[in-house]
Amino acid sequence: MNREKEKQEISVLGRLLSLEVLIFLMGLVSLGYGFTVGTGINIFFGLFILGGSVVLHFVKKKDWTKHWEEQEAIKLRLDAVRKREKEEKKP
Repeated sequence: MNREKEKQEISVLGRLLSLEVLIFLMGLVSLGYGFTVGTGINIFFGLFILGGSVVLHFVKKKDWTKHWEEQEAIKLRLDAVRKREKEEKKP
């Protein structure tokens, strides 16, 4: 429910001018410039930027809050085990 509230707070203009969209547009500009002028390096970087922006979209789509909560829980359990082992080794 909190996630839905965050999505509602983001305006349409904010979504259109987000970093992902700007990166994607830069990839399109680089790709277009490469085809217009005929430079292979701009075509390469345009494709590379476009691919990176798609990967970034899918990475950000993943629920990172849940992921970090799980990682924190694992760390706390590991710390507790290490502390117990350290106490057992003491005479």
